[in-house]
Amino acid sequence: MNAMNSILSKAKTEKNGLAGIALDSYGSTDDSVAFVHKDSLSENHPPSPGDLHAAEQGIYFRDGRRRIDFVLVFEEEDPGSKKSKRKKKKAAESGEVKEKSPEEKNDQYRKKFLNNLRKAGCEMEEEISSTGKKTITYIKVFASWDVLCYYAEELNFRAPLQAHPNPSENWSAKVLESLHIPNMMDQEVPNKPLDYYTCVFKKSKLDKFLGSENRDTFFSNTQRHRIVYEILATTPYGKRKRAEIGIDRLIDEGAFQAAYPLHDGSWKKPSHSIPAEQLNRRQVLYDYWARWGCWYKYQPLDHIREYFGEKIGIYFAWLGLYTAWLLPASIVGLMVFLYGVLTIGTNTPAREVCNSGGDFVMCPLCDENIGCAYWNLSDTCTQAKISYLFDNEGTVFFSAFMSLWAVTFLEYWKRKNASLAHHWDVMDFEEEEERPRPQFAAMAPSMEKNPVTGIKEPHFPDEDRFKRMMAGAVIIIFMMVMVLIFVLGVIMYRVLISIPLFQSVMFRAQASNIANMSGACVNLILIMASGIVYQKIAEKLTEWEMHRTQTEHEDSYTFKVFIFQFVNFYSSIFYIAFFKGRFVGYPGHYNRFFGLRNEACGQGGCLVELAQQLAVIMIGKQVINNAQEIIVPKIKNYLQRREVAKGMEKSSEPARWEEDYQLIENEGLFEEYLEMVIQFGFITIFVAAFPLAPLFALLNNWVEIRLDAHKFVCEVRRSVSERAQDIGVWFNILDALVQLAVISNAFIIAVTSEFLPRLLYKYEKNWNLDGYVNFTLAYSPPGAMSQECRYKEFRDKDGSFSLFYWRLLAIRLGFVILFEHVVFFISRLIDIMVPDIPESLEIKIKRERYLAKQALQDQEHIMAGGLAGVGEEDEGGDDEFAVTTQGRKGATRMDAGNVYLSVPTADV
Repeated sequence: MNAMNSILSKAKTEKNGLAGIALDSYGSTDDSVAFVHKDSLSENHPPSPGDLHAAEQGIYFRDGRRRIDFVLVFEEEDPGSKKSKRKKKKAAESGEVKEKSPEEKNDQYRKKFLNNLRKAGCEMEEEISSTGKKTITYIKVFASWDVLCYYAEELNFRAPLQAHPNPSENWSAKVLESLHIPNMMDQEVPNKPLDYYTCVFKKSKLDKFLGSENRDTFFSNTQRHRIVYEILATTPYGKRKRAEIGIDRLIDEGAFQAAYPLHDGSWKKPSHSIPAEQLNRRQVLYDYWARWGCWYKYQPLDHIREYFGEKIGIYFAWLGLYTAWLLPASIVGLMVFLYGVLTIGTNTPAREVCNSGGDFVMCPLCDENIGCAYWNLSDTCTQAKISYLFDNEGTVFFSAFMSLWAVTFLEYWKRKNASLAHHWDVMDFEEEEERPRPQFAAMAPSMEKNPVTGIKEPHFPDEDRFKRMMAGAVIIIFMMVMVLIFVLGVIMYRVLISIPLFQSVMFRAQASNIANMSGACVNLILIMASGIVYQKIAEKLTEWEMHRTQTEHEDSYTFKVFIFQFVNFYSSIFYIAFFKGRFVGYPGHYNRFFGLRNEACGQGGCLVELAQQLAVIMIGKQVINNAQEIIVPKIKNYLQRREVAKGMEKSSEPARWEEDYQLIENEGLFEEYLEMVIQFGFITIFVAAFPLAPLFALLNNWVEIRLDAHKFVCEVRRSVSERAQDIGVWFNILDALVQLAVISNAFIIAVTSEFLPRLLYKYEKNWNLDGYVNFTLAYSPPGAMSQECRYKEFRDKDGSFSLFYWRLLAIRLGFVILFEHVVFFISRLIDIMVPDIPESLEIKIKRERYLAKQALQDQEHIMAGGLAGVGEEDEGGDDEFAVTTQGRKGATRMDAGNVYLSVPTADV
């Protein structure tokens, strides 16, 4: 027994000295383990100025020892202010005994809430700032070690067992390196976080974890923030039956104005020069990511994840990959457009239109009796040339290319996502770890046993949730009907505005363009306004539905908003692509709606109008959103700083908590995802009509990444880090858009484009398309108009469809079936050929599962196995000896010099 104790003592001493850090390469299958002394850990994470001068910078309590984990802020009117005096005077004059005022209720809520926080183990310190008109109180919150350990187990935190080099490989760097081309996108970002093997945290196994000897740094800042927010979100301030629980509701009630974790100091670099390794994390992110000068550099994803958490890290990883994949799509789209520009002179139909003079007298585009005149087809020479730019042979190729591009992009995102989820230790987060939302826990009517964990937790009946979801579905359908009514209103606007334009000699040639462009602008305004209103409604509906986890809550909210925004943004485009001009009728037999002739496509055809509508909505939305992201935060920041700084001494430098309070509230990632997914729909579903869409999306995203980065680093309060293993329901939406895009592009080419009519005419009539324009124009029936005129249709003189029309219809249907079958087949092949998880990662996961059986044994099993092994000599000689211990989960080998704890993902 003494021999065994000596062995364990020596092993423990060596473990403390060597810290058990495995430095094997990422993804390696080599079982050899190298160790680094624990003192060298500080070299990987050198102290930043924010750590060296924390007390002065305001991220510690006054004692300079306890770090501020969270800040609560509330404002009160100064008793001496005019507003406060008027309230007191009014109350005194009335002489009535009234209920407690809102201010008194809030004060009572605050006192009870803060008292409960103390009972929960939080330590607090107050800072008061008076502005003359109001008093701002900042309550600094610190979680003690015991509290952190308790909640780390409750929240299923993972703790480090070993550290190894952080993987930083990407395919573009490998390609450039193999070609011996300098990689201008690469940059050395200081203080790169280490990669760790981890397992679920247990306080009883604390000594097994890396860095456990230092309680101040064992839990990262983001972990401390999550723990304190969990306490804040579940602490009651009133009666639980009334759901008077949590800081979020207190902010809604007005008892507190804000609650936020602190940034790690200022984002601005100090005036004096310091080594890059001594910059705080916020300064590193600004200098190497958020600056506009970094627009062409790789994003430091590990630094983003370390500072903001996995959820924000995965968003920027997805956005970066999406933007990179837009580059080849933009190049191909630009080449297709340039092909149209370079070959426009060889386009026989456009040349025939321009040289026709007065040969083709066209029927009026509105009724003769309201003043619409006949016009010559040659008036549309410009529109005919523009139409060819977007409707040529390259359009078919580009549509198929973009469909395959979208499928391949999603497949490679799945691979990237799997690598990141494993690297960031969130692969099984949703299945195993996610707990009920604090708001759900506060408002759930009952407690029931979780069938998986066997632990009682808040419960809401599925039947009641289903009823609420059905009620919400009715509201969603009503809102979508409202959108369709708006679309109908825009159609009527175009019809009504085009009438006086066609009557005018000056505007007649451009009447359709003016009506379409102005209608698109009106539609854009309605889209943006209705979207804002609906999102507020969807937010309330989702809260009412009582979803258990944050992931379920966000998925439900996302689905509601996207379904509405899909109809909102795409309905007018679908109308132009597939319905406009299909139900007009023909001279003498025009179809009418509310007494007005159904609108026909303009002189250049429906595809040009589709390109116009798409360009206005897509580019206009991007410009509006980017302007909002640039201007609105600055205005909000200015107003917030002005309000907070009123009456403060200008000479005094604000503390860290005051500076962060002057920032605007972080509104999360929903708007960012929604903007990008709507854009993805534009560049895939309707790309056949607008090959330049990927280029505009690429230019927008280069700006978008910097805007989002600058916003998160410099303009908004630091958000509580959230864990996530993927982009959630957004991936399912993207996948659905890809499937829809294949079908949509097939129909656009078959129905809206002139590609198939020209192809059939080439085959049947003339390969050079001579006489094609005359062939596509029908004559008005005798007596239908005041004079004979032409209109664009495949009809006989009596108005019946010609045989060519029916042959063309059969070819159109056949093309749709052939196109979508070929593209779907190739897409399926890509899906099969590209595995969702890279082979190297699969090997690493299998290795980790194998090694998981050999780690973190209970002390009694170590002792039992060790006694059996005492006295056995190692084959290496007399200077070394080994003890092999056998426990429930496998074997652990301990040499006198090293302790092997090389296992991630193992439950303790």
